[in-house]
Amino acid sequence: MTQSTAVRSSGQIHDHVAVARDVVKSYGTGDSAVTALRGVSATFVRGQFTAIMGPSGSGKSTFLHCLAGLDTVTSGSVRIGDVEITRLSRTRLTRLRRDRLGFVFQSFNLLPMLTAEENIRLTGRLGGRRADQRWFDTVVDALGLRERLGHRPSELSGGQQQRVAVARALLTRPEVLFADEPTGNLDSAAGAEVLGFLRTAVDEYRQTVIMVTHDPAAAAHADRVLFLADGMIVRELPSPTIDDVAAVMTTVGPSPLERAGRRAED
Repeated sequence: MTQSTAVRSSGQIHDHVAVARDVVKSYGTGDSAVTALRGVSATFVRGQFTAIMGPSGSGKSTFLHCLAGLDTVTSGSVRIGDVEITRLSRTRLTRLRRDRLGFVFQSFNLLPMLTAEENIRLTGRLGGRRADQRWFDTVVDALGLRERLGHRPSELSGGQQQRVAVARALLTRPEVLFADEPTGNLDSAAGAEVLGFLRTAVDEYRQTVIMVTHDPAAAAHADRVLFLADGMIVRELPSPTIDDVAAVMTTVGPSPLERAGRRAED
């Protein structure tokens, strides 16, 4: 089991924004039980971009969902800042996700009847908060959406829709932005744009980004990559390049689910 530690820069230790300790996640009971995470521990610090990779069924998306409070853990703990989310009620957990976290998914999750601007402002309005207009302008201009604010999702390209989703996630200044395959539905050019915006958010605004991806080119935008296999972190790669990520992925074996599928085919 690999446990990540705080990153040092200029002699200072960055503060932790998310910490997982010995996280276990199982589905089902008895002989049909499947353990997706096996005692995973990791620390995520402010202003860092982390990519999570692994074979299909390795537990990478499950780990992200447990970190974000979108799924419960079987045992272990997850903290966001000073709050242990594994002990929160459903109501308090919903409030924490709305107020302190941002999300970008492979599907854009935009409301079709709202304009781009209305979609961007939606999360803050649901929380009863008025967005800082200066920050709104900063995010919109950085993402190149100024001329698209009055358009509805059906009038936007896939890349533009994902930029709207990123703007919505950033507008509340989340402690952590979770991204699950954010470029999965985009062509390479649009995907590179979105990844560039996430990188800018980290470099210029000290945003913390945790991203699940299967793409070495996407992972190369991160500060580090955590590799999962069989529900455990088996490798951490700092300052990743595309070639380095691809090389590590060839050494990470198939998941139990993939092995079971292969046995069934034999």
